[in-house]
Amino acid sequence: MKIADAKVIVCSPGRNFVTLKLTTDSGITGIGDATLNGRELAVAAYLSEHVLPLLDGRDADAINDTWQYLYHGAYWRRGPVTMSAISAVDMALWDIKAKSLGVPAFQLIGGRAREAVLVYGHASGADIEQTTEAVSRYVSMGYRAVRAQTGIPGLAAVYGVGRGDLFYEPAAKGWPTEERWSTEKYLSVVPALFDTLRETFGFDLHLLHDGHHRMSPTQAAWLGRRLEDARLFWLEDPTPAEHQDSFRHLRRHTTTPIAVGEIFNSVHDCTTLITEQLIDFIRTTVVHAGGITHLRKIAALAEIYQVRTGCHGATDLSPVCMGAALHFDIAVPNFGVQEHMPHTAETDAVFPHAYSYSDGFMLPGDVPGHGVEIDEKLAAKYPYEPAYLPVARLEDGTLTNW
Repeated sequence: MKIADAKVIVCSPGRNFVTLKLTTDSGITGIGDATLNGRELAVAAYLSEHVLPLLDGRDADAINDTWQYLYHGAYWRRGPVTMSAISAVDMALWDIKAKSLGVPAFQLIGGRAREAVLVYGHASGADIEQTTEAVSRYVSMGYRAVRAQTGIPGLAAVYGVGRGDLFYEPAAKGWPTEERWSTEKYLSVVPALFDTLRETFGFDLHLLHDGHHRMSPTQAAWLGRRLEDARLFWLEDPTPAEHQDSFRHLRRHTTTPIAVGEIFNSVHDCTTLITEQLIDFIRTTVVHAGGITHLRKIAALAEIYQVRTGCHGATDLSPVCMGAALHFDIAVPNFGVQEHMPHTAETDAVFPHAYSYSDGFMLPGDVPGHGVEIDEKLAAKYPYEPAYLPVARLEDGTLTNW
């Protein structure tokens, strides 16, 4: 079974997505997500100009060989653009192989390790009261785990606080907007938020929080210690992970579980964090960390050190990525939780899928492949529109995240 055709599809049904579609000489198709928020066209060009010509005539069954060929063969390795492109090819090939065998993709990863995939939703509000109300809405929808973010007095905008219910999209059309940030003001509010949430909902509900890399190691350690009594499921991205020694400082000062890794591209980005047990959850994604093939290696390393998975799943990852992630989640032994931000109706129409949500859990579905397709005619009605995440400056104008 050879790869006979390959195409890159860029569309924007509510937000931008990059999709790779491969077709074999036997007529089987597979698709992969290649979306990189704010840098979509870079990946699209990388695929079109540098990867697709190499795929013509390759054995579609040789997934490992193709992965190694694209990773090692280019010499210039890793990085978000390269790894997003490799991920798309990998996802599409897993889709094709599972379809050729007539089985859902998770059967090729070893079969089910659980009955369903625990997911968490995103609740936020302009203040603690509104965030509490938002958490309550998620509880009413059956969610057993909820990420809670709140607006901060004195700050006009706070990254991670949505502009609406469910369909929160942090990227804005046009050039990047700039927001003012104060970690000191943030730290004065967050502990009160989780005191209120525990008083309101008790301890049966899993609560999560995202620091978005905006604290220094000392600030993050203080917050982690202050939130210990709230018993968070995790504190995500408390401090930038480029300097991994920072997480040793966190471990020495707090027992709050730590999650990190949504911007990581390979196992090499998280080896120290995992092998020294400096984190509790690894957040790498199917689309940015080399597809199912490489994500399995990260999870296997993490399992040895009692680190669980918690794959990123925001709306800047297409339903194709969510479908592939759910097949990975249902099969991986050390799964922890899956982020779940529902896509808009327009996005779901472009990407019909077999996965479903019910009572706090998701199921990947049992159709052959990863269960997600693309309606190319409908996709063509949504052309690409430039959109970027906001840029944070401190109140004195310094351009930094902490």
